[in-house]
Amino acid sequence: MNTKQYFYRNVIFSKQGKTISIVDIHNPKNDKEELDPWFGMVLQLADGQHTIEQLTQFMATQYSGMPPENLPQTINSVVERMADTRLIMLTEEPTELPYYLSMPYELLDIEKAKAALAEDRADIN
Repeated sequence: MNTKQYFYRNVIFSKQGKTISIVDIHNPKNDKEELDPWFGMVLQLADGQHTIEQLTQFMATQYSGMPPENLPQTINSVVERMADTRLIMLTEEPTELPYYLSMPYELLDIEKAKAALAEDRADIN
């Protein structure tokens, strides 16, 4: 894996305490897909401005004492699985997130987020 790549989220997420979930902005009351803690941490940090290498360095600082030896492999595995399912995207350059992906659902102006999402979808079609 090229750890110099940047990573950014490709889904809207909800943060309730330490729990990170994927949420449908049009049906937020529906069941949320709660993520495994590792996936939730990576998704929350996937701001498009940091590389996988920087993620690994940051995660290493979260341990008191020495981080686990397999930390880089664990992070690479999580990132690969998330990229395979398109929860996150990988790129060679920093990426500015659209408004609706820039923060947890609970902090969004929902009408503004829906309008921005609709505009982006219209641009694709």
